[in-house]
Amino acid sequence: MAAGKRSYDRPFDSGRPCLDLVATAADTSGACELLDGAERLAEWLVAAGLVPSGTRLDAVDDTWVVRFRQLRAGVEGLLAAELGGRRAESALERVNALAAAAPPGLRAVRGRSGTLVRTLSAEPDCGALLAAVARDAVELLTDPEARAGLRRCEADNCHRLYVDTSRGHRRRWCSSEVCGNRERVARHRRRAAAVAAVDAAVEAVAGAGAGAPHREES
Repeated sequence: MAAGKRSYDRPFDSGRPCLDLVATAADTSGACELLDGAERLAEWLVAAGLVPSGTRLDAVDDTWVVRFRQLRAGVEGLLAAELGGRRAESALERVNALAAAAPPGLRAVRGRSGTLVRTLSAEPDCGALLAAVARDAVELLTDPEARAGLRRCEADNCHRLYVDTSRGHRRRWCSSEVCGNRERVARHRRRAAAVAAVDAAVEAVAGAGAGAPHREES
């Protein structure tokens, strides 16, 4: 497989790699499965910041896709349970088991311009990359400040998770450009429809009054 490129379409900002992974699943909004093959997984690994752009990902294959989907299910189940005030011990065990492995090693090397850039110290290994995502989930759920900012998108038919780091913690959507715009358009249409209904009712009342017979005084 060729070197990874940042071509992955990610119109949302979850704030964490583990939440980015959860967001790749198909959902009730009609979004399709985004990890539908090795190439898409390789693109996601770069887009999520797990490997530097340009990293060769020749080892990525369908077995990696299966393992990342399994981790995704575990992380999603664990986060959903935490938000709902429940326990998901089996999911917690799976995430902890993967987090116990060592994440990819990093090196600083000179780029073409002479500045230091980040690269991996060895060829990426599936277990190491899974560990990086699992550790991110553990860190998210054990950091009180980060955990307090965990939110689920309020848009209709969207259930993506994100960390609210906005001022005042008033963020409502996983993406202001996508779900936010969609909700604002829907709200505008509802208001326009309500105004039109009121205007129609007023016209109907006025029309009924104009058509009523005029009674002359004797």
